[in-house]
Amino acid sequence: MADAQPTPMMAQYLSLKAEAQDCLLFYRMGDFFELFFDDARIASGVLDIALTARGEHDGAKIPMCGVPVHAATGYLQRLIKVGHRVAIAEQTESPEAARKARGSKALVGRAIVRVVTAGTLTEEALLDSRAANWCAAIAEAGGGTAIAAADISTGEFLVIETSRAGLAAELARLGAAEVIAPEDAAIAEHATGSRPRADFDSARGEARLKALHGVATLDAFGTLSRAGLAAAGGLIAYLDHTAKGALPFLRPPRVAASAQVMAIDAATRESLELCVASGGARAGSLLDAVDRTVTGAGARLLGQDIAAPLMDRAAIDERLALVQHFYDDAGARERLRGALRALPDIGRALGRLAAGRGSPRDLGQLRDGLDGAWRLAEALAHTPEPPALLAALLPTLRGHGALIDLLTRALVPAPPIDASAGGYIAAGYDAALDDLRDAGAGGRRAIAALEAEYRTRTGTPTLKIRHNGVLGYHIEVPARAADALLAADSGFTHRQTLAGVVRFNAPELHEVAAKVAHAGAHALAAEAAHLEELVAAALAQREVIARTADALARIDVAAGLAERAAESGWARPRLVDHACFEVEGGRHPVVEAAVAKSGGRFVANDCRLSEDARLWLVTGPNMGGKSTFLRQNALIAVLAQAGSFVPATSATLGLVDRLFSRVGASDNLARGRSTFMVEMVETAAILAQATPRSFVILDEVGRGTSTYDGLAIAWAVVEAIHEDNRCRCLFATHYHELTRLAERCDALSLHHVRAREWKGELVLLHEVADGPADRSYGLAVARLAGLPPATIRRAKSVLDRLESGRAKTGGLAAGLDDLPLFAAAAQAEEAKAVDALREELARTDVDALSPREALELVYRLKGLAAES
Repeated sequence: MADAQPTPMMAQYLSLKAEAQDCLLFYRMGDFFELFFDDARIASGVLDIALTARGEHDGAKIPMCGVPVHAATGYLQRLIKVGHRVAIAEQTESPEAARKARGSKALVGRAIVRVVTAGTLTEEALLDSRAANWCAAIAEAGGGTAIAAADISTGEFLVIETSRAGLAAELARLGAAEVIAPEDAAIAEHATGSRPRADFDSARGEARLKALHGVATLDAFGTLSRAGLAAAGGLIAYLDHTAKGALPFLRPPRVAASAQVMAIDAATRESLELCVASGGARAGSLLDAVDRTVTGAGARLLGQDIAAPLMDRAAIDERLALVQHFYDDAGARERLRGALRALPDIGRALGRLAAGRGSPRDLGQLRDGLDGAWRLAEALAHTPEPPALLAALLPTLRGHGALIDLLTRALVPAPPIDASAGGYIAAGYDAALDDLRDAGAGGRRAIAALEAEYRTRTGTPTLKIRHNGVLGYHIEVPARAADALLAADSGFTHRQTLAGVVRFNAPELHEVAAKVAHAGAHALAAEAAHLEELVAAALAQREVIARTADALARIDVAAGLAERAAESGWARPRLVDHACFEVEGGRHPVVEAAVAKSGGRFVANDCRLSEDARLWLVTGPNMGGKSTFLRQNALIAVLAQAGSFVPATSATLGLVDRLFSRVGASDNLARGRSTFMVEMVETAAILAQATPRSFVILDEVGRGTSTYDGLAIAWAVVEAIHEDNRCRCLFATHYHELTRLAERCDALSLHHVRAREWKGELVLLHEVADGPADRSYGLAVARLAGLPPATIRRAKSVLDRLESGRAKTGGLAAGLDDLPLFAAAAQAEEAKAVDALREELARTDVDALSPREALELVYRLKGLAAES
């Protein structure tokens, strides 16, 4: 027997679900969003809500669950957090309108009005106020690769020109919540979702950008490659799809090339914990240790600064000069931070209004924020000889006088979030609206008078006039007092009997209630019209408002960095053009804060890398502070080029074009990589990409394999960095044999982390001193870690035997003293391979070879060539 046809409602649902595709579908039914079938099973598990059933489809019960519309935001947050996307199907007409248009049994029309995804959020409750929320699109075209990224909560729009090799690093820098790519593209492995290839056509992208910004040419936005246009077009198409035609506010794109910022790959970012700590949280990261901003916008901008340190020395110096300005005057800095702390987040308020999800409160935030920005500009305008960046920012804080005046006159001091109940337009703004409100208020006074009259007439002091959405205004009395009103000549009409109460109507009440309802409906309509006008007035200035938000954020970042520097005695770094790295009294900002919290004192250390000593080989015991020393100098480079003072007594730094960190052990078993494989992949990337302007920190290279293999690899890596890459490098190791390289590598300098044994106990001094360590103190560290005494004694016995053998044979590094350096060794190996080929050919009688022997000769020669 054929399956029964689905009900009209289920047919409508299935049609919308087909449109929603892989999204969970929130299907509006009255005051609830309902989910059916597999969507219901998924949502009930994630949200921990009951799974029920409704009717049948194809002979089986239909799984179902639902969430209240008024509480939907919290449920959406949980679904988005675990990686789901949600399509919102709203009722597009009222039941009354449906019945009037199509009959008494007509189904209410519904349509998907929005697709909620991790990268397209604007609601306050769904966003972290102190972190940007990027949605990115990646594309390749014309031989290039690009990323387009937007934070629709503020309208920020970036186009980053990169390469396929640099794509992962740029995406790691953005930390995008969502990344889309063309379906079946080679770069799709970097994406969280895909879209049709046609969306990423560069010609379509150019047309979309022109239409979006109402321009005939894109020249004003900078040079956009075909890849950049393709990525931008794909992103705009996706945002249009999720918003169902109501495209959110996007500012003109800022076009950037990878070379404009310090290159930091994903592994280095993770190793240094720049914006996120190892556990995935902000706490414990460099950003968390540095952040003293007092606004959400400032915190978001600081995160972007740390994620993308600049390569433009003049721009860095401008930022540093602004920090210096606020650092020098503690009183002015505190007053400024107090004023900033009181300002609302106008960037995100603007984003909600532009996305059609704004409220009267968002308009109030614009009013208060713009007014505060104006007052701040007035206060800062009296600054004698302001730094260049401050002088450039001040004009953007002014210029909103007309809008501020309009919103001040139109809105009540504290507008509500919910516009449905009205009450947000100020008295005196619209005389007609005031009259309607007076009429409503007069009606409500008349209703109160009627209530008093009815109590007297019926002798029922417990009589009340109430209101609800079904009956409107009505009279309610306890059931025991209803007899007087039920009498035929009472003048009251029975409406409803409930447990304990009886409800009535009366002609006078009906007449007054009609006037109240009429006035209230007209007042709500008038307020709604004013709200629409005010939103339009604000959005007409959205570009200027967005620039004001940017200026406030930059000032907050500078003042916050000045506060942080003052707290701990940080110094302004001096940036120079030559490749040096001179830090006096350097500290690790995160570790120092943790040590101070526990009542300890962090030991500061110097680091001086120069052309004559650009490679430091650092030895010393585990837990002695080698890794901390390496990381702190990398973080100092990041902070300096981000425009921050640094945790040091003084610092003179040459710009770092690429930063690499190979510190710590990790694996990636999901991709088939062991800890040692990961180490080698990251080391290979350093050797392939580091330049003389780069800064590299390497810790324990080669420790993941056998002693001989590891030493050989570490030896070769040190040589390659010294002779080929010629970068500034801190190389920590336990292979003391590597110290022999200092005799032949002119720019290699030996250093160690000091430690002493006192009465059998290891004392870690955490001081970096010149020269190699005398030993690694491995047994002392093992004892400190709690290894059993018997195991320690046995290890000492084995160590004594090994050291005795080393004394007799020359040790592990015997035979390495005469080993040629990296470049010479490579030439020697190549010559050796050529000699082997020559010897093979010299002893071959070509005329005597059979066809089979000739073929075998070719294979032997290929094998010899491959060995080279």
